Amino acid sequence: MKTKQPRITLYSTAGCAHCRQLKQWLQQRRIRFVEMDVQRNARAFKDFQHHDGRGVPLLLVGERKIQGFNPKQLPAQLRKAGVSL
Repeated sequence: MKTKQPRITLYSTAGCAHCRQLKQWLQQRRIRFVEMDVQRNARAFKDFQHHDGRGVPLLLVGERKIQGFNPKQLPAQLRKAGVSL
C-alpha cells in the first residue's frame, strides 16, 4: 500500500530563475505540488511570512522547510520529509 505523500507547496515569484528550475525539477519527477506566487497573491505572501520565508524559492514539505534550490541535496531532503522519489 502506498503511503500518503506530504503536501508540497512551492513559494515562488515569476521572475525567479531558481524557482523555475525547482518547478521544472519537481515536474520532471512527477512530484505533485502547489505553486504560490508571493508577489501576485497576498495570501501566498502572508503564508510565506508565517513560515519565516527569507527568499524564494521556498519549498514547504508538510511542515519541513527547504530553502533555495540545490539539485544535489534536494532528493535527500525530500526523502527526509517523507516524499517517495
